[in-house]
Amino acid sequence: MNRKFLWVALGISSFVLYLTSCSKESADKLAAAATCDTANVSYSAQILPILQDNCYTCHQGSGAPSGIDLSNFAILKAHVNNGDLVSAVTHNGSVTPMPENAPMLPTCEVNTIVAWVHQGALNN
Repeated sequence: MNRKFLWVALGISSFVLYLTSCSKESADKLAAAATCDTANVSYSAQILPILQDNCYTCHQGSGAPSGIDLSNFAILKAHVNNGDLVSAVTHNGSVTPMPENAPMLPTCEVNTIVAWVHQGALNN
């Protein structure tokens, strides 16, 4: 009787462990974090997609509800130069943390933006 109970408990435990183990999504996130390349950041290849995916909802066009049009490179560059962009995405400083009322961007995206700024924030 005890052996049967032990086998059932072992089977249930194994099944629960299987269900709670790493998922493909978790593995994909780990792989992406391991491949976060910030050596030579390109505005068009790396920064623009981050802005389009996370910022343009509120920060695009002359009628942007926020009044800040990050799709205009000159305006974006002004926010780079005064430190507001890095302050907003790192959630450090006196500006509103971005994205507003949402979690911070993934670490790789934040690091990519910061690296781009430190590399001169070129329009490349």
